[in-house]
Amino acid sequence: MTVMDEWVTAACAELGLDPSEVPVPVVLDLARDVAHQVLRPGAPVTAYLLGLAVGRGAEPTAAAARLGELAGAWPVELGGPPSD
Repeated sequence: MTVMDEWVTAACAELGLDPSEVPVPVVLDLARDVAHQVLRPGAPVTAYLLGLAVGRGAEPTAAAARLGELAGAWPVELGGPPSD
């Protein structure tokens, strides 16, 4: 068991969640994409937003993919929202 596995298991126990329902690689990939393509502090905030969406019924992988696409389209050089 890795430290990440141990942490997720302990955090889930604290919150009454099932660790098998936590898509760790999906969350980490999304956080990486946001940190590198939008801004570093956006990564934890985006992970929180993903959690809110999933808590309201969104499918985790699909929601993360949508946010990843948004981050990928973000104009890094401008530091602003993508243009239409």
